[in-house]
Amino acid sequence: MLARLQSLPRDSRDTLFLLAVIAWVLLPQVSHLPWWCSALAAAMLLFRGKLAFGNQPLPNQWWLLVLLTMAVGATLLTHKTLLGRDAGVTLIVILLALKTLELRARRDAFVVFFLGFFTMLTNFFYSQSLLTAFSMLLGLLGLLTALVNAHMPVGKPPLLQAAKTAGWMALLGAPVMVVLFLLFPRLAPLWGTPTDAMTGRSGLSATMQVGTIASLALDDSIAMRIAFEGRPPPQRELYFRGPVLSSFDGREWRSSSSSLFPSRYKLADNLKLEGTPVSYQVTLEPTSRPWLFVMEAAGESPVLPGYRTRMSSELQWFTDRPITDIVRYQVQSHPVFRHGPDKQEVGLQEFVELPPGFNPRTLALATEIRRDPRYAQAGTQALVQVAMDKLRTGGYTYTLEPGVYGANTADEFWFDRKEGFCEHIASAFVVLMRAMDVPARIVTGYQGGELNSVDGFWVLRQSDAHAWTEVWQADAGWVRVDPTSAVAPGRTGAFQRLTAPQGVVGQALGTFSPNLSAQLRAAWEAVNNRWNQWVLNYTQGKQLNLLRNMGFDAPSWEDLAYVLIGVIVLVSAAGAAWGLWERVQHDPWLRLLARARRQLHKVGISSGPATSPRVLAGQVLARYGDDGRELHDWLMQMEVQRYAASADGAARSRLRQLQRHYASLGWPG
Repeated sequence: MLARLQSLPRDSRDTLFLLAVIAWVLLPQVSHLPWWCSALAAAMLLFRGKLAFGNQPLPNQWWLLVLLTMAVGATLLTHKTLLGRDAGVTLIVILLALKTLELRARRDAFVVFFLGFFTMLTNFFYSQSLLTAFSMLLGLLGLLTALVNAHMPVGKPPLLQAAKTAGWMALLGAPVMVVLFLLFPRLAPLWGTPTDAMTGRSGLSATMQVGTIASLALDDSIAMRIAFEGRPPPQRELYFRGPVLSSFDGREWRSSSSSLFPSRYKLADNLKLEGTPVSYQVTLEPTSRPWLFVMEAAGESPVLPGYRTRMSSELQWFTDRPITDIVRYQVQSHPVFRHGPDKQEVGLQEFVELPPGFNPRTLALATEIRRDPRYAQAGTQALVQVAMDKLRTGGYTYTLEPGVYGANTADEFWFDRKEGFCEHIASAFVVLMRAMDVPARIVTGYQGGELNSVDGFWVLRQSDAHAWTEVWQADAGWVRVDPTSAVAPGRTGAFQRLTAPQGVVGQALGTFSPNLSAQLRAAWEAVNNRWNQWVLNYTQGKQLNLLRNMGFDAPSWEDLAYVLIGVIVLVSAAGAAWGLWERVQHDPWLRLLARARRQLHKVGISSGPATSPRVLAGQVLARYGDDGRELHDWLMQMEVQRYAASADGAARSRLRQLQRHYASLGWPG
């Protein structure tokens, strides 16, 4: 197979390499593209590779027009538009694959290179992770190698030589990239794209159907990272508050803080903070939703540059726009707090409402408890204790797979299945409390997490999504009650937490060595965290801090532009000066001849500083015969270029041609 590839014409070999690079660039897009787009692109690349391998003619352009028309129509049917991110990426992928089917001249190759670079950038629309960056770096080197190879003269220049040149180009361009990254002003329209605020992200929602949070527990991706200042609170106290759900229609719980479902009454939060606050920093992954998760309870606004924040009466923190990028904010929370009205108010009636016609057996259970003389005049605390005791002693279990619940979810939990995930338990508990005229609501968020021993960050995953409840109690306000802790106490501690299923590699490593698997995972997540902190979270505020460290008193983005222009001018002047000095101090013809001598010395043809190109050419011809004819001719051209009478401009032009030809020579041996 390798011999067959080496015997192919140069155009076929170069095409196969370019197709492999394009496939590498497109591979991360498969999960984001429509299935037909991935299948069509793969088929076209394989077909083009078959044509190149067999040195067969390209298809008629009418076929390409038919394919393009079909692809545009399929894109319109799939995305309902030809505009926007997803539709645009689909069309770019199709155009790139189609263009390979008319790859005839160097001009066509340059169009493919351009589309390849652009397609490579579109991967970052969906992910800016370290793995994606590393993958696209390899794609960049591959495209640069193909681009350098296309500029090499006739013959069969080795791809390794083109790869070395491409590597040096990337290495020399790295300082420019670093300078632009550090100093180019971070203006929002240039550094982001508008996205659908409610698609493409997993996480909690402003609504909850029984079973939805259980599906989140199957997602092991990271939701946020916490860096505590000092010793973190116990794991059982780590409740990060999200949407509060108080409206129930029998099937779905909804947030009254949402603008779509406004509350009829406005209860004051009456937040009273006690004890010593806990300071920490949150690195939140994109959620495409306008809220922040903070540990209960934060009385002051989280410090999040570039966003305006507000707290609802239910202690949930909102931002002025959806979180579509990784953000980092500083928070102070008080684990000991009180909130809500101290006395009975009209607005509390909303939190005892239940839809008619649902969960009749739960309503009957509530009536039975209320008729018990022990609880006829009991307060909230006693009624909560009755329900918690029932959960502890009634044979209830905590599971990710309780089966599909019907319309009467509370009835099924209390009397039939007796098993469920946190939202099954919380929903059934709140329905029972409301049936006993106790104001109650569901709070969703994240609970627990785990400490990464490598970087010291506390990690909360989507699998740590949790639902707990709050009940109203006179003279105490809203009081947190986590009914899941009665069924499975280990869920809110460090002993018994349900984990998402691992992939094949994770399962294999876990079977071989559980400790090694955990250490590798912690190390990888720590590296990703550093990438997030240093690269993805490099904001305009950090740029301005960099200018302050450089001596600017009150830096602005205009100052960034001035510094960037100054650096570019300085580096350009230094490069021009070095190039002029190098040309004056060193003879490029002698350097090129010295490189040729070193190559010949490796194959046993020795020479000294005084050996002329003509003598070297004779030695090559004597040793290799006709196999060394091309190298012989090149050495003779070197001598002609040096000693033939010609104008300076023509001589320099001829030397540049010899330098380009040098890279394509197949040195003997």
